[in-house]
Amino acid sequence: MAENTLLEKVLSLEGKFQSIQDQLSDPSVMSDMKKYVQLNKDYKELEPIIKAGHEYEKVLDNLQSAKDILLNEKDDELREMAREEIAELEPKVPEMEQNIKLMLIPADPDDSKNAIVEIRGGTGGDEAAIFAGDLFRMYQHFAESRGWRLEVTDQAPGTSGGYKQIVFKLSGEGVYGVMKYESGVHRVQRVPQTETQGRIQTSAASVAVFPEAGEFDVDLSWDDIRLDLFCSSGPGGQGVNTTYSAVRLTHIPSGLVVQCQEERSQLKNKDRAFEELRTRLYNLEHQKYLDGIAAKRKTMVSTGDRSAKIRTYNYPQGRVTDHRINWSMYNLPVFMDGDIQECIDQLQIAENAERLKEAGE
Repeated sequence: MAENTLLEKVLSLEGKFQSIQDQLSDPSVMSDMKKYVQLNKDYKELEPIIKAGHEYEKVLDNLQSAKDILLNEKDDELREMAREEIAELEPKVPEMEQNIKLMLIPADPDDSKNAIVEIRGGTGGDEAAIFAGDLFRMYQHFAESRGWRLEVTDQAPGTSGGYKQIVFKLSGEGVYGVMKYESGVHRVQRVPQTETQGRIQTSAASVAVFPEAGEFDVDLSWDDIRLDLFCSSGPGGQGVNTTYSAVRLTHIPSGLVVQCQEERSQLKNKDRAFEELRTRLYNLEHQKYLDGIAAKRKTMVSTGDRSAKIRTYNYPQGRVTDHRINWSMYNLPVFMDGDIQECIDQLQIAENAERLKEAGE
């Protein structure tokens, strides 16, 4: 039976799960931090699969017992109880099987990480920068609703408001696994604040979302980095333009450049710039993984193709449309206020369907 094959797949992982448990309590493993971090990650990934497998096994056993009673028992009261149990348990089985199948497919290894988000104003001049600011506020409110922490790393304000570019870090549980769907080009159709004749204009901003690299993900040495210090610019009070607190790091082998000027402390800016540089180096490799997904998936859900137009925000019609899944919502003000969870839920459903199809389920 298919369900027995599925159960066997889950229970075959129990030996590995027990081995990881034993290793995590081994003092020699605990002294090797890199190995300990990886084992702890593997443990957290396997734990829900093992738990779901045991629950599934229990439901199958109880269902079989109820069917046996219905088939062999003469007592009417016991037979009625068995019917009720069968009616309760049978609908649960397909849902549990679907859930386990998804769990058994390897997830994006970076879903559990924090995220670095970069928003850039694109075509549309001042209006594109204003729209980039609107997107930043949208993510700011969304992060607040999820209980995530937001830290701005770098920003370049637009001449008429918003941002030519803004980079920020989101910290919390499974941030990248949610925010990865936002990578791509976002278009806005509306009458710009800078338009005097009331004409609708199309502008765009690009959003890039990177998983934050962990301490052991990239071997980064200060010997390969050039450090430049400069005066901060923009809002910040009396300390602005008077102290060399802003930091620019250049990774000499790759040519990657990052900068941070949001903190008054040069040391804090240096640490945050180092974290971002490590993340951007990590994502050079991560992009190869995303490209591999893009070759398989037609909807480009979470592929990280940053040149793809993923969403349109139509102000005259009050509509937001995600082009990857042909999903629309006719309450744009609420969406722009950070209520984007429904769209992300639909994207996750679409991606899960693709993952199951890839796995041949």
